[in-house]
Amino acid sequence: MTMLPQALRDIFDEILEAQIEVLPPDAAEVVALSGVVAEDEPSEDVLASLGMTRAEGQDLCGIHFGVPETERSVEDTGELPSQIMLFRGPIIRLAAYRIVDGREVNRDELTEQIHVTLLHEIGHQFGLDEDDLTELGYD
Repeated sequence: MTMLPQALRDIFDEILEAQIEVLPPDAAEVVALSGVVAEDEPSEDVLASLGMTRAEGQDLCGIHFGVPETERSVEDTGELPSQIMLFRGPIIRLAAYRIVDGREVNRDELTEQIHVTLLHEIGHQFGLDEDDLTELGYD
C-alpha cells in the first residue's frame, strides 16, 4: 500500500477540517463525541471486517464503527465510543483530484466528495442504512 504525498494529505485534511466546522449542530455533536480519523487507505483489518479484498477496498471512502444512536441503551456500558474513518486515497481518486504544475485540479469535486462521505458516515451514527443514505443523496 502506497502512502499519499504529504501535500495531498495536508490539502485533504484542511478541507475535512473546514467541512467539520460548518456541520449542523446535531452532526457536529456526533463528530465531537465520536471523532473523525483520516487514513490514506483502508487497512487490511478494516477490509477484513467488511469481508472485502484490497481490490474491492479501492473505492471504500469511509466507515462508521460503533453503535448508532438509535440503538444505544443506558445498559450499554464499557463499549468503545463510535468512530468515523475517512480514507483519503479513495476519496481523492473518486474526485479525480490532482495537482498539475502547482495548480489544483478538481478541488471543488474533492470538497464535495469529502462533504458527502462525512455526512454519509454521520448518517450511520444516526441509524440510517445504505438505502436511506442513497435516498438522501449521500451515496
